Amino acid sequence: MKTEIRGRLTALGLAGLLLAGCIRQSPHEVVVYTALDKEFSQPVLDEFQDDSEIAVLAKFDVESNKTVGLANEIISQSGRQRCDVFWNNEILHTLRLKQQGLLLPYKSPLADQYPDQFVSKDHDWYGFAARARVLIVNTDLLPDRSTWPTSVADLADPRWQNKCGMARPLFGTTATHAAVLFSSLGEEKAKAFLAAVASNAQIEGGNKQVATNVARGRYAFGLTDTDDAIIEVENGAPVEIVFPDQLPGQGGTLFIPNTLALIKDGPNPQEATRLVDYLLRQEVEERLAAGPSAQIPLNQNNQVPSRVEPAKELRVMNVDFEAAAELWSQITPYLESTFPVGGQPDSG
Repeated sequence: MKTEIRGRLTALGLAGLLLAGCIRQSPHEVVVYTALDKEFSQPVLDEFQDDSEIAVLAKFDVESNKTVGLANEIISQSGRQRCDVFWNNEILHTLRLKQQGLLLPYKSPLADQYPDQFVSKDHDWYGFAARARVLIVNTDLLPDRSTWPTSVADLADPRWQNKCGMARPLFGTTATHAAVLFSSLGEEKAKAFLAAVASNAQIEGGNKQVATNVARGRYAFGLTDTDDAIIEVENGAPVEIVFPDQLPGQGGTLFIPNTLALIKDGPNPQEATRLVDYLLRQEVEERLAAGPSAQIPLNQNNQVPSRVEPAKELRVMNVDFEAAAELWSQITPYLESTFPVGGQPDSG
């Protein structure tokens, strides 16, 4: 039976059907839009398909702004949804869908295994398998550990002028980080900080570019995600990972989870709940933790930490993600003018 299901999917030419919008559903199928890289998510979805005998029709978007693209597609399908489950690799645009009334509440029996800040109080999204926002430091350029940056605030420190890097905060986890800063610091302080970063740091197209340029010695340090940083560490580059803001009085390191959400009016709601329950199992988080992306488990029953986590206990930033997401449309014009593509920040 398992072989028959996979053979049927191959025969359908899934990728072409999804792109054309011609998906045929049956009671034994579930459609998932997946922003997590295919190389990480596909094996997990294949295992669910084998275990459940529910055919998984997965759409992956390979564009650099894939999370935005998938969310926009779900929005455009309102009233004629083809997607059952949105597996996002961050949270901001999942909450954007919630704001538009496109998520279907569902209380998973595994909900209580996750910390409150990573589970919607309305049970319409779940956070799991997080990445941390970390500093990656070039140890050739900074051999003395006592001189290393310890905080995200160091991106605005004039002593690091043009020696540090950050991704443009309009997409992905850097966009989420910017929204969190506005929510936690307030508008005035967040604008002042980000303006200082824009004039002090080198701004890259994405987190991977930041990590790569630190590894190559172009920057002394940069702000990136753990999945991009661990690649450089394990490739043998002269770099180390610093979990920022761990000192007394500092707010802790920001963890940004993958998110799962059922889409309202999706064609296969029962199969969708089974997929969500499967993905929230601790075994799935442990698999993602052991994989190349070294995702950080959030399920409180997990016994296998990600290899990217330090031995000592971390202070995790306490975040109201929904409050941060509510600010997104308001702060986007400021971010676009402060971090323009291919140029210097606009005056004012």
